Parts: sequence; C-alpha cells; structure tokens
Amino acid sequence: MHLKCKFDNGEFALLAELQPPKGTDISRMVANIQPVRDKVDAFVVTDMCNAMLHMSALSSAMLLQSRGVETVMQVCVRDRNRLALQADLLGANACGIINLLAVTGEDPIFGDHQQALAVHDLDHLDLLYAISSLQNGKDLAGKDLDGAPQFLIGSTVNSSLKGQALELEIEKMNRRHEAGARFFITPPVFDLACMDAFIERVDPKKYKIIPSVLLLKSLGMVRYIERNLKHVSIPRTLVQRIQAATDKGRECLRVTQELVAAMKTEGFSGVQITTLGREDRLSALLGVPAKVEA
Repeated sequence: MHLKCKFDNGEFALLAELQPPKGTDISRMVANIQPVRDKVDAFVVTDMCNAMLHMSALSSAMLLQSRGVETVMQVCVRDRNRLALQADLLGANACGIINLLAVTGEDPIFGDHQQALAVHDLDHLDLLYAISSLQNGKDLAGKDLDGAPQFLIGSTVNSSLKGQALELEIEKMNRRHEAGARFFITPPVFDLACMDAFIERVDPKKYKIIPSVLLLKSLGMVRYIERNLKHVSIPRTLVQRIQAATDKGRECLRVTQELVAAMKTEGFSGVQITTLGREDRLSALLGVPAKVEA
C-alpha cells in the first residue's frame, strides 16, 4: 500500500531513514533493506545528510524504486538552484518517485567539504511553493509543462520547542501546510512529554505528524546528544537505564522498539526510524529473524 493510501485511511505508517552509500557500490544498501522491505512502508532517502558527501538522493531513490521499494526522497535547498531543483523533481516523478520530504540542510561548514558554498536560491517555503507550481503544470518562470508531476509532500517541524519559539514554529508549519506539505517529521523524540505543548496546539486530523525515533548505539552517543543537541531531550531515567545495562547495545535496541510502539499507541500518523547509516540494525529492531546460512 502506498504511503498516501496509509495516510488517507488513517493507518499507522512506518518509515525508515536510509543513508545512500558514499561511493557507487549499492550492494550493502540493497542488502540491508531487503529483509525489512515488507515491514517498512517507505524508506526516507537522505540528501547528503549533515552536509556529508554521499550518492544523491535522486539516484538512490530511483535505484530502490526500480526494485519495487517505495521511497520518500529528500529534497534539499542547500545544494541546488531553482533550475536544478525543478529538473530533479520532474525527473524523479517520471521515474516513479511520488513522495518527497523538503529539507533545508545543514551548513556545509559542519560537513566533510567545508569549502563548499551553500546555494539557498530557494528557501524551504519557496521549495514547497515550487513543487506546488509544478503540480499545477507550470514552472517557476510561469512556463507550461508537458505533463505535470504529482507528489505527496512532507516537511519538518520541531515539536519540542517551548513558549514563543513553539508558537513561531507552529506558524511556520501552518505556512508550509498551506504551501502543500501534508506530513511533518520531527527531530528525534525520546520523551513523549516533551511534545505535549505541541500536540495541544495541533489538529491531528489536519496534520500528519511523524515523530522520529533515533536508534542509540552506545552510552557515548547518549552523552554526545545530551551535550550537543539542544533540540533533543533524553530523560535522565533513560540514561540511567542504559548506563546500568550489561549489554548496552541491546538495551539501546529495546529503547527504540519501545518508543516505536509508544508512538503507535499515542495515535500519531506514523514514525520514522533513524539509524544514522546503521540500516543493518533494522532487522533486529523490527524483529526479523536472521537468515541461517546453509
């Protein structure tokens, strides 16, 4: 079932973020998703996440779509001008890609090509309007298209902000919804209580909210998030739980499984599992038995 049908029918959608390879060898990417392709509704293909060079989201999504795997292609305004963005969008839809996630992208100074110049010809909202224009059969120059693409469009929202910052974020989300976004993915959530203020102000029938669940890898990763990611809150009890575990990696896996189940129980439209390149852990996370070699 297509992701749009899931949303239209009010069914819970399971998304998994996928990082394209840094190179031309796609064998690992394909092998990692093969065991879980029947459990994941769509794979969110990142577009050089964290400003790190990888195979493009467009080519990776095309390769997966050709293998019958539904994707959500990230579209990042950081690296392309309006001509290139529109060209990629038309090509993507012609190749069967029907789901998009609009993102701004991290500053190149934080990536592995710090000398790269960010483009930002369009901003996030401009991109959504550009996609809407293409869907209405015209490019950004007002010229008619020979065939208009149709997409299910997603955007992002920071659901853990407080006070005036949260009000501004919700205003921004409303504008993105008016521009065509139909689902919204949050940063990683480890404490559902952090979303209470956001949920009180958002109509779940109007907006499809997809919290992200980040697969923790170690206690060191937990400490790093605590110190460096201000928009992500990890409860002290969770830190202590992992710290006390004999097998910390296994405990991190359990934490992620519990959070995914909680998102479904709380009535969200879906959840995105983020593994930061550890797609090989998806099988264990989703309870897919490992194959026994003969």
